[in-house]
Formats: sequence, structure tokens, C-alpha cells
Amino acid sequence: MRALTRAAAAAATALTLLLSGCADDRDGRDANGTIRLSFQSLAWQKESVDANKQLVKEWNAAHPDIQVDYVQGSWDNVHDQLLTSFEGGEAPDVIHDASDDLADFAYGGYLADLRTLLPERLTADIPEQSWRTTTFDGGVYGVPFLQEPRVLIANTEILKASGVRIPTPERPWTWPEFRQVTKELTAKGRYGVAWPLKEPVSVTLNLGLSAGGQLFHRDADGKVTIRFEEGDQVVPGTIHDQVGTDHSAARTALGMGGSDTLPGFFGGRYAMVPLGFAYRQQIVEQAPEGFEWTVLPAPAGSAGLAQGVSPQTLSVAQDSPYKKEAMRFIDFLLRPPNMVRLAKGDWMLPTGTEALADPALHTTDNGWATGTALAKALRPAPAQSVRGYPEWKDKVATPALQEFYSGAIDMEELRKRLVDDGNRVLARYQR
Repeated sequence: MRALTRAAAAAATALTLLLSGCADDRDGRDANGTIRLSFQSLAWQKESVDANKQLVKEWNAAHPDIQVDYVQGSWDNVHDQLLTSFEGGEAPDVIHDASDDLADFAYGGYLADLRTLLPERLTADIPEQSWRTTTFDGGVYGVPFLQEPRVLIANTEILKASGVRIPTPERPWTWPEFRQVTKELTAKGRYGVAWPLKEPVSVTLNLGLSAGGQLFHRDADGKVTIRFEEGDQVVPGTIHDQVGTDHSAARTALGMGGSDTLPGFFGGRYAMVPLGFAYRQQIVEQAPEGFEWTVLPAPAGSAGLAQGVSPQTLSVAQDSPYKKEAMRFIDFLLRPPNMVRLAKGDWMLPTGTEALADPALHTTDNGWATGTALAKALRPAPAQSVRGYPEWKDKVATPALQEFYSGAIDMEELRKRLVDDGNRVLARYQR
């Protein structure tokens, strides 16, 4: 029925254009010659949506010859929705996505290589490690602009009463120390930590970088293989032992999303919850009056505070007839003051060096200063450029990690599944 409706709508639109004498809308111009660009945004929090729409409004007011139409997308189905639009020749000109979703689109020829389009200001302002998240086979297929470290959100009252050492970005907990702390924070009716692991793969891989984990290894011939080595075992081993041995982590939280843990956190059932930095907004909005909380850095390992991130990105469709104009709009969106507005709207960190230095992002209020202190330790997520990663994640890693964390399989079986089954998946994409 939806397909018939779309077909009918398309036919009606085509008839209207013919009757009105308008030019073919595939060239992206109005009848009066004005260029029209579509910008699909995935902003969903009110502050973020408002910031994006306001910036589009400001651009349109200043550029009457290049008008941008705001299109609301959704993180829930963005990959399939974009694939459909690419194959149907209806992709937005400017595309908001995340860097870990770009590889297949880049290799598939759906996204424009931005190397000849990027302004020098933007290239210089965003650090090299961020650009690596959108670089595939030598081409640059997106501009990374927002990033989200994972932090520990802690109940201040419980933390202070326990007498444990309070970590800082300069002196974080080690993984063994973190495990010991969660045991000390555990009491009758309370767990030291709740790990929301409904989607366990990115959490495990990204935090694993701190312990020297890498998992994906690219050989000299460019092919990627999976190896589950000592550093890769630190994070899953810690979580597994907190749940099954120490009983300092809530088993029921393993199937939860981040938001699902907040009622228990507010109620004192969990002393700490590892969450993405942006969850602070929900805590501010939902915490009961008088509830005190603080932001702590994630534990550190042999590689310090390093953790993987998949920044939010802005790309240009390969089929867009106005790539230069699309990049001009992206450059406007990501001017340092505008990047700060977008970061504050999403409660995330900007990638731009100048924006990150803004005093508004260094206040102790709501943990901003802790987040910005972590920015220099953020690295591309381990699977950033691996073709076949989505299938490996969904069919191999997610069920294997869920079973491991629940205690259904041991570390050796986890290794076997991630490596043996995983390499078979990747091999099909690298023939």
C-alpha cells in the first residue's frame, strides 16, 4: 500500500510539473533558477532539532540563491532508508549519519569523495584522528563533527559515603580498580554498577581500546582479519566477572538500553551506570528533585583513557548535482560557533579544535569539563572501515557477547565465535 501511495504521489508531482511548465526537478533548481538542496538531519532531541532548523533558517536568509530544505530522518532506520534512497536516485544532497555506517555507502559509490571540495579551514580545524573515521580507501566521504565518549554517571551521595577514591581524567580508575570499586559500592538492594548491554558490541569494542584491544587487524594486502588477543579480553572479562562472580553488576541490566537503567539509578538501585555522554540531558530532565550525580571518566588500561568513537557525520550524495554548494552549506553549519551550538543541542563534543576550546564546554556544570578532557583520547572505533562489520555485529558478535555476559558461554567459546565465525563473514566481503 505504501508503495502504491508513493507511486501515485510521484505521478501527481510529475503531472503538476508538466502542467506548470516547471523545469525537471532533478537538476535541483526552482523555476526561477534558485538551487534547492535537501538536508536530511537525524537530530531528535528538541534542543538539537531546534539548533539545526535555526541554522538552516539563517543560511536561507543569507543565501537566497541556494535554499536548503530541512528533512527529518531517524536513527532507527537510517541505513535501510538511505540505501533505498540511493538506489532509487532520491538521496538527500546533504546527509547526516554516523561514521560507522558509511563504509558500505562509500565503497558502493553512493557518497561523494570530499577531498577536492573540503575548505582548508575545515580540514585544518578537525584533528587527523577524526578524519580517519570517514576515510575509506584513500577517499574522504564525510565530515565528522560531533562525537560522544562513554563515561560513568555516578550517584554522588553513594560515592562519597563509600570512601572510594574519586577518579579524574588525570588519574582515572584502572580496570582492576574499577572492578574492586564496584564491589565496595555494592550493598543490600544495590549494585555497584549497571551495564546496559542490549547493544553490547560497540561498548565492548570501543572501551576495549583503553586496554590495548583492537580485534580487527588489517594486513599489508589491505584485508582485515579478526584476532581476539589479551587486550581484547580485559573489558568483556571485567563485565563478565562483575555480573557472574562478584555480583556487583545487575544481571537484569544486560538486556536494557541506556534509558532503561535511569529509573533504577535515580532510585539508588545502581551506584553507577556507564553511558554515552549525551545521556546527561535525560538525567537533567528526569532526575528527581535533589538528586545529585556526577560524571566520571571511563576506566583506563595499558593505552590510558583511549576509547573508540564513531562521530556523527555530514556527507554529500554522489548523485547530487550541486556538490560544491552542498559543501558550502556544510562549511557554514560547522563554523566554530555553529558547531558549538550543535554540540550543546546534542549534549555531545564537537570534533573541531576551535569549537572544543569554547568556554561553554569547559564548565563543571553537568560534567562538561570531564567530557572535554577526554576528547584528546578519542580514537576511531575499531571496526570503522571494515566491510561486513554490520553483518558480523548482528549475526556473530551480538549474540556471542550476550551469551558470554549472561554466563552461558566461557571466554574460549566467545573467542571462537568472534574469530572463526567472524572471519568467515568478513571473507565474503573481501574476495
